[in-house]
Amino acid sequence: MTQQGVRWTADQVLALAPDAASRKAGSKLGAAGPWSEAGSSDEGTVWGLCKGSGSKPYQTVVDIADTAGPAYKCSCPSRKFPCKHALGLLLLWAGEDSAVPSGQAPGWAEEWLAGRRKRTEEKRAAGASASPAAADPEAARRRAERRAERITAGAGELEQRLTDLLRTGLASAEQAGYGLWEETAARMVDAQAPGLAARARELGAIPSSGPGWPVRLLEESALLHLLDQAWLRREHLPDDLAATVRSRVGLPAAPDGPPLRDHWLVLAQYDTTDPKLTTRRIWLHGTDSGRTSLLLSYGAAGRAPELALPMGLALDAEVSAFPGAGQLRAALGEQFAAPSPTTARPQGVTTAQAAVHYGEALRHDPWLDSVPVTLDRVVPTPDGDSCQLADADTDLALPLTPTARSRPGLWRLVALSGGAPVKVFGELGHRGFTPLTAWPEGAGEPVSLC
Repeated sequence: MTQQGVRWTADQVLALAPDAASRKAGSKLGAAGPWSEAGSSDEGTVWGLCKGSGSKPYQTVVDIADTAGPAYKCSCPSRKFPCKHALGLLLLWAGEDSAVPSGQAPGWAEEWLAGRRKRTEEKRAAGASASPAAADPEAARRRAERRAERITAGAGELEQRLTDLLRTGLASAEQAGYGLWEETAARMVDAQAPGLAARARELGAIPSSGPGWPVRLLEESALLHLLDQAWLRREHLPDDLAATVRSRVGLPAAPDGPPLRDHWLVLAQYDTTDPKLTTRRIWLHGTDSGRTSLLLSYGAAGRAPELALPMGLALDAEVSAFPGAGQLRAALGEQFAAPSPTTARPQGVTTAQAAVHYGEALRHDPWLDSVPVTLDRVVPTPDGDSCQLADADTDLALPLTPTARSRPGLWRLVALSGGAPVKVFGELGHRGFTPLTAWPEGAGEPVSLC
């Protein structure tokens, strides 16, 4: 349970925001002015009434003690989770104790909490009573075989398209435009290979995308060809690599690793969106095992994923790994306590060691875009029109990705450093390093850079 005396930091609250607009709007509501009847309980509930544009204030309640991460309820019409009112309430709670005093939750808050906990228990009971024997393994095998046949046919068609590209020359891709690859992607969707479809769609965006695009197109075409060939010869691959290939073409998989219980530090959380889906990536670090794991959560277009874990907190929980060579994705299992503050930090490496780690990871998964890395004692420094993270003790550095250079988090990193070394967690790929979280030297709270 969340103890009443343990408060989150404002940065941990704002890390829950689904986007920059919500972060800004929530910050404006983090003062006592618009709030009335705010309170909190020792069981981890925070509530309050927020004055809005209508005659009735918005009823906002947050269940911080939920082991799956904070749960929110607000009477406002927003479809974002958390909405700006929930963020503002948590910011108010994270500040002065007197602004959100301890007390008894009002009836409307208790009613929502009781209903939520009842539904949670019903889901657990339904899951416990479900019998694996109810599934028809023979029917599942036939469905898997039919899908594999469709993917194989799609992979063969994609190979022919790549062969045509090389025969006619890369310049033909610029003349053909995006429509050719969008049609190819649609064919891969029909073949039930969403992973191949996504990579085909990415090829269509490369021509005329800036200097050096033919090189990038050739590189990505080679990786797609490699994935095609790996699928067509999957029976000859080691089991772990074959599992990685199945995952890359888009076949679903269930976690098969034994549950690992640890105190998991939430390193970072951020969302990526497209017109149909919002994907939330949550990086965890096992403070006892030293293992890094990735949780993925999804939300339909316009809605944030349900799972939210505040950056910088730790949770006592089990995670189970997904199959595949060098795969870091895991599923969150049983949780034994709500997220709580911690002083733990991941062990860092030098920029040279980080580059070696990325190279080793590519041996297991050539289609890997990036790997999680914690850099120790680095200083953000200018590099012409760009920026890099330089080792404080050597003459080596890692460039930042274009995405990182365009984020406001870069300026937070520069301000945190002030020219002094910092510890930075992020993702390292072939385009550079994307910082996600940073810690100052010595004691100090983590700062989200997402």
